[in-house]
This record gives sequence, structure tokens and C-alpha cells, in this order.
Amino acid sequence: MKNIIIAFVLFLPLGFLSAQTIVSGTVTDNKKVPIEGANVYLEGTYDGASTDKDGKFTFETEETGTQTLVISMLSYEPHYEIGDVTYFKDLKIQLAEAINSLSGVTLTAGTFEAGDNSKVSVLKPLDIVTTAGAAGDFVAALQTLPGTTTVNEDGRLFVRGGSANETQVFIDGLRVFQPFSATANNTPTRGRFSPFLFKGITFSTGGYSAEYGQALSSVLLLNTSDVPDQEKTDISIMSVGAGLGHTEIWGDQSLSLNTSYLNLAPYEALLPSTNGVNWKSPYESFSGEAVFRSKGEKSMFKLYTGFNHSNLDIEQEDINYTDYVRFQLTNNNLYFNSSYKYYFQNDWSLTSGASIAWDTNDIGIEGDKVDTRETSSHIKIKARKNFSSRFDLNFGAEVFMSKYDQGYTDFEGTDFNAGYDENLWAGFMESDIFLSNKLALKLGVRGEQSTLLDEFNISPRVALAYKPGEFGQFSLAYGDFYQRPNSDIVKFDSNLQFEKASHYILNYQYVGNGKTFRAEAYYKDYGQFVKYNTNMPEFNSLYTNSGNGYASGLDLFWRDNKSVEHLDYWVSYSYLDTERNYANFRESATPNFASKYNLSVVTKYWVDKLRSQVGFSYSYGSGRPYNNPNSAAFMAEKTRSYNNLSFNWAYLIDQQKILYFSVSNMLGFNNVSNYQYADTPNMDGVYNRRAITPPADSFFFVGFFWTISSDKKSNQLDNL
Repeated sequence: MKNIIIAFVLFLPLGFLSAQTIVSGTVTDNKKVPIEGANVYLEGTYDGASTDKDGKFTFETEETGTQTLVISMLSYEPHYEIGDVTYFKDLKIQLAEAINSLSGVTLTAGTFEAGDNSKVSVLKPLDIVTTAGAAGDFVAALQTLPGTTTVNEDGRLFVRGGSANETQVFIDGLRVFQPFSATANNTPTRGRFSPFLFKGITFSTGGYSAEYGQALSSVLLLNTSDVPDQEKTDISIMSVGAGLGHTEIWGDQSLSLNTSYLNLAPYEALLPSTNGVNWKSPYESFSGEAVFRSKGEKSMFKLYTGFNHSNLDIEQEDINYTDYVRFQLTNNNLYFNSSYKYYFQNDWSLTSGASIAWDTNDIGIEGDKVDTRETSSHIKIKARKNFSSRFDLNFGAEVFMSKYDQGYTDFEGTDFNAGYDENLWAGFMESDIFLSNKLALKLGVRGEQSTLLDEFNISPRVALAYKPGEFGQFSLAYGDFYQRPNSDIVKFDSNLQFEKASHYILNYQYVGNGKTFRAEAYYKDYGQFVKYNTNMPEFNSLYTNSGNGYASGLDLFWRDNKSVEHLDYWVSYSYLDTERNYANFRESATPNFASKYNLSVVTKYWVDKLRSQVGFSYSYGSGRPYNNPNSAAFMAEKTRSYNNLSFNWAYLIDQQKILYFSVSNMLGFNNVSNYQYADTPNMDGVYNRRAITPPADSFFFVGFFWTISSDKKSNQLDNL
């Protein structure tokens, strides 16, 4: 018994000492500066300590074997050391700065975002309906941003020296194949969509994500609202038509409907067009949109559909004919778009969607008839994984399917048909890498294969952003972008290549205290432009990809809604230097749709005593080039400058009613967009000409808007 007790006394201190392990080390940041107050502990135990002013820590533990040592500190990423506890001595640990999604760096080169959830909101959806001169058209509102050129006889988006066909539109990530209403030549078009159905707009003037393709210049991303805030009915009565909308909510599901009817006949009867136009039947359209949403615990399903029927009958002056040339058009467009997103565990998400569009045009030009039928669809699936606050990965695949048929019958009854079928397959992968709160990197790549062109391309994309201070940051972006030649070319010849553009962008942005400033310099290098040897693309034209070009410039943007109470204004300025040798150009020249200088000033002021918002918008564009056949130089002359001063006034009758009045080009500037020259010279050997002045350059608009809402606190003041 005595021996046993002695053994116990001898071995007890040895066992006690072997169970005590000292854990120690030093914690610093990535600049070797000591971090005071960091928590250091063994996971699953109470053993731990805090670092002192020198970043040092030490504590004892009875734990043995493999353990996890956790080091955590506010504003830093947690750090883990895994191993045998006896090795946790004199550790040298560096903590990485945590990424702050609210104040950290963002990747913004080439991109304007809008909406309540965007980090940089420079143009909200409601700006579309409250900007003077926009008349509720999202394209007209976007034309007040830098990088765009107002081409008043067209109405579509022309971005940084690119044609309108170089910009593509997407709804909830899916392609819209005919985003603009059909119209006559030299008569501006409008977008097909109601701005009230969308929660946000992302307008990329260059260097856009690898998720999107087939656009040499830019993409416009429209995102439908996820969950409406209230049930309501909207009624509008306008000088050119009427509209009706309703939103119904039941549980986690909702349905929004919008319908509108437009007819310019009463307007033309009151103020007839006098610029070489005779409306036999003014523009008339009926359109409807619907968005269905179903929100699950971890999922979101959306179904969007839009329908538009429009027709017109117009006679237009033509210098080559004694009488006016008659043009008749009937257009029908039906579009469906569905998307489903599911959020898995471990920060995985999967998004799938599909869109399909049917578009028909029945056209009459004097005795000739042209019928076009186009069916297009887009199927897409993508996955996203957030591995940490510093790294995420976005990848997916998609296919675009198009079938286009055109029939032409001349006045003698001769028929001619053209068309094409195409499947365009694409895959993409992109990652956001946040190196710190001040430095971020986006890397992406996209590949595309066209069955029509029988060609494959690879497009790298990269963007870098650095944030030196709280409000400002610098960004760089580079990318290659490809686009299939336009339908009016590939319907005749598909033995061509993708057209190509490479973008180089340098951006500085300041956002803070109600102010936004952006300065962006860019260079675009065009290659493989399609050229042909006739005035217009024809069946017997000779087509090549020998064209090229460039576009460079500087865009400036300033918005301020804090300096003066009740005043919100923004100023946009763009400088553009561009030339291209494409289409039927005989040499490199600046195209007619490009202005060297563009300026927009938009103001909105709330007058509390009058319960009114008053707004002015002024747009300026320097003269656009045109070709004078009386001169040996090509595209060497310019039109007069474009000027437009517009005014709007919105009066709040009560919480649910607004009276709205708008005048575009209130000073009546005679804007000339181009000149048409005679095909043959006169007796003196001179080619006569006529000025092209769009019929809708000046107009006034009166509207009454009434919202009947289930939310008694809701009022139209929020919309102003």
C-alpha cells in the first residue's frame, strides 16, 4: 500500500505538467502592424486570450492532439490554424482585411446602374417618366447619359460611335430580340416596355460582363421587380391615348398587368406635320405587358410577357419622285420570358430561363410588298458560388435560335425570298476577386459558336478597381466583343465572320453626400466589319469582312440632389472621335450617326407651395457628317448642330392624382439630321438635295394619372 501511494505521488505532478500547453504568438495586419484586441481561442473550448497593444497573446490549455486555433477581429477575415496543439507556439499570424459590401470597392468601369439595390444609383427608373422630353420612354431618358448620341430620326441607342444594332437589350438576363416598336424611315421609334414594371436598369456603355455577348458596343439590362410593394390600379389618360395597369398580390405570388393604347390621329389633326410628311393613317398601337411572380423560401419564379400591335400609313417626300412615296406598315410582336432562381446551401445558386419572340411585318411601299417573319428564342442556365466574401464564381451556358424569312413581291408580281436559320451556342465563366476593401479584380471569358457562320470565337474580359478613399475609386477594363453581321446582310450571304470590337476603359467615380461624378476615357478598336460594293445590301452584292474602325473619347457625368433644397439635376458631356470603313464606305470616315460633342442638362425642382415638380432638359449635339456628291471629299460636310430644350410640369392634385404636361423642343429648333440627294444631277451637273427633319422632333403631351391603392399611405408624391 505504501508503494502504491508513493507511485501516485510521484506520477501525479508529471501527468499534471504534461497536460498544460502554452499557446502563444503575434497577430498583425498585412502591413505588419500589430493588432490589439483580437480574440484568440481554441475552437469548442473556453481556452483563449486577447492580443495586447503589441499584438501578442499567450494562454495555457489542457487540450491535446489536433486542435483548431481561431483568431478573429472586427473588420478582418477570421484566421484558422489547424494542427497539434503543441505546435501553437510563437506563431506569426497576419489577418486579412474583411470585405465590406457597403463601403468596399465595386467594379463599375463602363457601367451605369439604377435602382434601390444598386451601389451606384445615377439614374432611377422613375427618372424615365419625370425627365422632360423623355415622354416615358426609357431610351430617351438614357440618352441624357454620357456616351450616347441623340439620333433624332431613329430613336434607338447609339453608344460611343457604335450603330444602334451594336446595343442589345435583356430582361432578367434573357435577350429581347425586338426591343423597339416598328416605324417608318426617318421617324423615331420607342421602346416597347413600361418603366413601372422594372426595379432597376444597368446600362453598360462598354466593357460589360462575360455573361452577355453579341453586342459590339453596349448592353442594356432591365430587371423586373421581385415583389411589388402594394396592390394598386393605375389609370392614365393622355393627349395621345390611354393606359390601364393593375397589381394583385396573394401570399407570395403577385401579378402586374399594364395595357396602353396610342393614336396620333387627334394630335395630327390639331398640329399637322409640315416637314415633308403626309399621314394617311397616323401611328396607332395597342400593347400589353404582364409579370407573374412566385416567391418561395429559397426560390424565385418570374414570367414576363409583352404584346404589341401597331400600324401606320404615311406618305413621305422623296427628291427622286414628283409625288410623295407611300409607306404602309403593320407590325405584330409577341414576347415571352421566364426565369427561375434557386438558392442552395453553401452559397450556391442556380438560375435558368428562356425567352421566345415572334415578330411579323407586313410592309407596302407603293406597289411593292415586303413580308418578314422572325422567330427567335434564348435558353440559358447559370450557376453562382460565393466561396467567400473575397471570391465568387459565375458560369453558365446558353443557346440563341433564330429563324428569319423575308418575302418580296414587286408591282409586276415578281417574287423573291431570303432568310436564314441559326443556332448560336455560348459558354461563359467569370469571377469577382476582392483582394481588399480597396482593390478588386474581375476575370471572365466567353466562347461562342455559330452554325450559320460556322465560326467559333473566344472573348476574354478583365476589369480592375482601386478605391483610394471613402467616396472615390478608379477602374480599368478590357474586353473583346463579337457580333454576328446584321440580318439584312446574312439573309443574302452567310459565308462571313463575326464582327469584332476590343474595348479599353479608364474610369474614375466619386459617390457621396448626394453627389455623383464620373469621368471615363475609352478606346474601341473595330475589326472584321462587313463591306459590300452596292448602295444597299443586295442578293448580288460582294460581301467581305475587310472593314475596320476605331472610336475614342471622354465621358463626363455630374449629378447633385443635395446642394440646393428640392433641386435635382445632372449634367452629361461626351467627346467622341471615331471613324470606320464599313458597309458601302469607299474610305474611312465618321458615320452620320456620330456627333463629336454631346451635352445634356436635366433639372427637376419641387415647388412646395404649388404642389408641383417643374423640369427642364436641354440636349446639344454637334453637327453630324454627311456625304455631298457635289464634293470630291467623302463624308466631309456636317449638318447644323442639334438643339432641344424641353419642359415638363407635374401637378399633384391629391395623394393619388397627378396632372402632367410636357413640351419637347419648346423653342422650335429646326434640327436637320441628314440630307437626301437626287440620284442624278440636274442640267447644271449639280445633285439637288432636301433636308431630312424628323416629324416627331417637336411635340406636346398632356396626361392625367390616377393611382388607386390598397395602401392609404401611398401617394404620387413618391413618384416625383
